[in-house]
Amino acid sequence: MKNRIRVMHGDITRLQVDAIVNAANPSLLGGGGVDGAIHRAAGPSLLAACQQLHAQQGDCPTGHAVITQGYKLPAKWVIHTVGPVWQGGEHQEAQGLAAAYRSSLQLAQQYQAASLAIPAISTGAYGFPKAQAATIAVQSISAFLQHNALPQQVWLICFDEESFTINQQALGRWLAQQATAPE
Repeated sequence: MKNRIRVMHGDITRLQVDAIVNAANPSLLGGGGVDGAIHRAAGPSLLAACQQLHAQQGDCPTGHAVITQGYKLPAKWVIHTVGPVWQGGEHQEAQGLAAAYRSSLQLAQQYQAASLAIPAISTGAYGFPKAQAATIAVQSISAFLQHNALPQQVWLICFDEESFTINQQALGRWLAQQATAPE
């Protein structure tokens, strides 16, 4: 279990994995940050697919996820999930963020993605505190992996050094807790 989650500093759009997660906005139509980078790297076919999804179902609610092809990305699939906008922590933001991770993992499993790369959802423009978000990410992913064989490997991808350090620390705390937990 402990080797199934790893933290990496890098560019999610360049990773050779089965699926990547896009921290999308509810419209799915691209934006800034990781969302914009994924749309630019995947090419116009991704936007067309997202426009079609939006026309069929409207906005994607917080905590939900949808999937498209990866198009020009090295990843076969892009899982688009909507994380919560931070509003001080009193509006079920933690539950919404955990749901975004679970929904993404469920789609990865459904599409038999053995490897999955996930960015730090909601920590950019949506303002979720990075340390709290990292703890939620590690807990949500580990809880899912304890009961599921796929994905076999999950990478938490951090674009900046600060996020990398915070996510490494969160994973380290979780691993230490697992090592001391009674069987």
